[in-house]
Amino acid sequence: MTYDLSSFENRAKEVHEWLQKEFSTIRTGRATTALLDNVRVDSYGSQVPLNQVGNIGIEDPRTLLISVWNVDQAQDVERALLEADLGLSVNVSDTGIRVRFPELTAERREQLLKLAKQKLEEGRISLRSARDEAIKQMEADELSEDDMFRAKESLQKRVDDYNKQMETLFETKEKEIQL
Repeated sequence: MTYDLSSFENRAKEVHEWLQKEFSTIRTGRATTALLDNVRVDSYGSQVPLNQVGNIGIEDPRTLLISVWNVDQAQDVERALLEADLGLSVNVSDTGIRVRFPELTAERREQLLKLAKQKLEEGRISLRSARDEAIKQMEADELSEDDMFRAKESLQKRVDDYNKQMETLFETKEKEIQL
């Protein structure tokens, strides 16, 4: 009898997708619009994502251009970008808001690498938690000893596979940061 590990698979996929999203918000040498995904702007009394008050485009490898739909909100967007503390320089002009990414220093690269490692470890912890929940469910289902052994073995193989995938994501991000 094979044990249904679909709930673990769903949880593991969520962890993997979360890690991908977190890595996309870590700044490397190039400007990407994903870096501003977590910036929230005060718009008419509520906090909304930056992409809901204007268009974000890439002007050159180190500059993003934000075209605010309502010109009156340009100051709110500027304030939100500065408060986000992303280490960016912000310049408001007639054509829009330019967000310039400075060159990464060796110290900043080291900090970003530590942050990426921290995110990887958070992903691993979440994966272990999902594995523990799956084992508790197996024990609650009172499987035979042989079925329990096979199910745990299958579960561990999947955990190892997801750990390898997350490690690959980290290595890719590490290379981006080092460039």
